[in-house]
Amino acid sequence: MHGPAMSGWLLMALCALTGAYCLLRTRGETGEGLRAARAEALMGFGMAAMAVPTAVMTPPAWGWAVYAVLFGAASVRALWFSPRGGHHLHHLVGSSAMVYMALTMAPGGGGAAGHGGHADHAMAATAGGIPLLTGLLLAYFAAYVLRAGARLIPVAAGGGPTGNGVGGPTGDGSGWAARPELALACRMTMGIAMFAMLLTV
Repeated sequence: MHGPAMSGWLLMALCALTGAYCLLRTRGETGEGLRAARAEALMGFGMAAMAVPTAVMTPPAWGWAVYAVLFGAASVRALWFSPRGGHHLHHLVGSSAMVYMALTMAPGGGGAAGHGGHADHAMAATAGGIPLLTGLLLAYFAAYVLRAGARLIPVAAGGGPTGNGVGGPTGDGSGWAARPELALACRMTMGIAMFAMLLTV
């Protein structure tokens, strides 16, 4: 594979690995942390599925409806929990962006190309979706990535264990999985992937 198809494979692998890490984090989280890890795992795996290059698999027409319903439910859940913390608002924006992209990429939805992973068709596609909404989402995720990157630098530089004892691995593997800098890096990674996917809308 080469060109845009390779980008699709890389995006798929990146999102799948991020989703797997977030799923692993659920072993060592409780309460709000557990809900956030589950939401991020769903987002990672959903983005990986949507990023499969069309040279390998062309999603059936009903597949986009499944994505829209799944992430629509995730949006409602994030909205329900949003009063408990600002991170749920980010999940709401992310899930809503996935619904928007699924509807845009569906047959007759305005996008002739595939999703971020279906970039092998993107170069020849006409613009789909609502340009203003796409632009606002791109601006949001660009700002989110920059903010997460700025926060990641001092966290990574601090090194050493954190105050809650998750600085090193434990017997069940949940210690290193709950390290705050790794969780933040995964969120930043998903923000970058979302930005890349939105560019193909």
